[in-house]
Amino acid sequence: ISVQILKDIRSSFIEGISGPVLKSLLDKLFEKKVLTDSERESADDKHNREDKARFVIDTVRRKGEAASLEVIEFLREVDPFLCKHLGLIVT
Repeated sequence: ISVQILKDIRSSFIEGISGPVLKSLLDKLFEKKVLTDSERESADDKHNREDKARFVIDTVRRKGEAASLEVIEFLREVDPFLCKHLGLIVT
């Protein structure tokens, strides 16, 4: 389910996530071992926010349910406004 959710919100996520939240998300995913060293470096090599966000969401989505759920949970913590916009928070 989480993988499908990320697929459904992909373009809105790429357009909506801010640079600072994206950096925090990368740190969190690296700490939780969702992203490897090389994946983290690949994300850092991307020159604009959209490419970085695209790389992160696609990489995590390919890793399956647990990884996708980590992204959703983290976003709910740090950016409730974006989550509401993406439909990740039901009020």
